[in-house]
Amino acid sequence: MVSDLPRRAVTRSAKLATLPLGFAGRTVMGIGKRIGGKSAELVAQEVQQRTAEQIFKVLGELKGGAMKLGQALSIFEAALPPEIVGPYRATLTKLQDSAPPLPAATVHRVLAEQLGDDWRDHFDSFDDQPTAAASIGQVHKAVWHDGRAVAVKIQYPGAGKALLGDFAQLARLGKLFGALLPGLDIKAVLAELRERIAEELDYLREAEAQHAFAMEFKDDPDFFVPDVIAANEQVLVTEWMDGTPLSRIITDGTKEERDSAGLLFVRFLFCSPARVAMLHADPHPGNFRMLPDGRLGVLDFGAVNRMPEGYPKVFGQLTRIFNQGDMDAVVDGLRDEGFIQEHIEIDGEALRGFLAPYVEPTAVEEFTFSREWLQAQAASATDLRPTNVVRQLNLPVSYVLIHRVHAAGVGVLCQLGTTARFRDEVIRWVPGFSDDEPAPVG
Repeated sequence: MVSDLPRRAVTRSAKLATLPLGFAGRTVMGIGKRIGGKSAELVAQEVQQRTAEQIFKVLGELKGGAMKLGQALSIFEAALPPEIVGPYRATLTKLQDSAPPLPAATVHRVLAEQLGDDWRDHFDSFDDQPTAAASIGQVHKAVWHDGRAVAVKIQYPGAGKALLGDFAQLARLGKLFGALLPGLDIKAVLAELRERIAEELDYLREAEAQHAFAMEFKDDPDFFVPDVIAANEQVLVTEWMDGTPLSRIITDGTKEERDSAGLLFVRFLFCSPARVAMLHADPHPGNFRMLPDGRLGVLDFGAVNRMPEGYPKVFGQLTRIFNQGDMDAVVDGLRDEGFIQEHIEIDGEALRGFLAPYVEPTAVEEFTFSREWLQAQAASATDLRPTNVVRQLNLPVSYVLIHRVHAAGVGVLCQLGTTARFRDEVIRWVPGFSDDEPAPVG
């Protein structure tokens, strides 16, 4: 329960503590099996299988920092069998859907603490029932004292302490994750995630980011971002935005509506680093609305990647080089960027097979994302052997949020089943891609 976050700290720590103990037990068991005659590779595979099962089981039972880590590791889910990852995803969904709202009395207490005992003077009316809930806060609809409809985002009491407590525990698990993902520098990833989570807890920082987006996209023909009206570290008041949630477009939208929504979704993510020097880093359907005038409305700027240099040029360059077929240059480039650590050897053809489907939308004039396409890519990598190329890859800290956006974004596009000219958006917004542009296929 969300309201129990502070009180359940002992329980949360106890669950996290089971991970290294369980791993030690599996390692001892593995040594015993090797003595009994099983091959080293087979034993390693069995240990990794059980390690993966326990990691994802425990992470799925927790919220906060552990859940954020699980999200960040989504790129490596493709390297794990669906029987491991499936229950983990189901548990996360259940946790997110079943979180009870804060009682009205608690909401009023938080508002009094944050805005003063006269907090009601700021509002003509305030709806005690939340309209939305997330991992660290919930949103209420209200009417500001000047008559404007507003959204009031309130952080759960104790949410920050619980989140950062998770990370203090997770930071001790580097060796365990190293056994499962030998190419990943998990300590660096954890440090980066902790810093980003600390930023998400600061609503004043979120307000600054949202205001910057709102100013840049003011009167834009494609996008709308509600502006900020008032904020402090734990309460954020913004303009209210109606519209059809992207989740409803996914389930009930026409093919034309889903195509339009998907194209705008991609355009927003690609153009933002160039226009605002920031990337919206939490692109799940709940943060987007299709407005009656055809624009895409965007919410929740707690997670943003500040990119003063814009989108990394090397990303566009390596995508172009991949399309041209020079895998040696791609491997060298990924190694230079830290995606392949010095001690890791990568099979170029295996890497080509893994990356090809994800680069495909940039190599053709028009592309259709689908659930079947995504499932096929995941199925091609469900292999726990140490030679699995996915498990050899690292996630450099500077790409943690970029990867989060790419992985989540592809998932949303596959849910929408969007058909569109995505290559045009990459050419327009991703630096390095159109230099010496290769001829498109098809």
